[in-house]
Amino acid sequence: MAKKTVARLKKGESKGMTKVIKVVKSEKTGAYSFKSEIVSKDMVDQYINSK
Repeated sequence: MAKKTVARLKKGESKGMTKVIKVVKSEKTGAYSFKSEIVSKDMVDQYINSK
C-alpha cells in the first residue's frame, strides 16, 4: 500500500509536496505525540513554526 502512495506522489504537481512530521506536546497531560501532514515544499518552515 505504501508503494502506491509513494508512486502517486512522484507524478506531476505532487512532486513539490513534502511529508512533515511534527512533535506536539499535550498541554493537558504533558505527553508528546506526532502530527504528520503533507504540505508544499514552500510551506514547510511555516508549518513547523506554527502552533
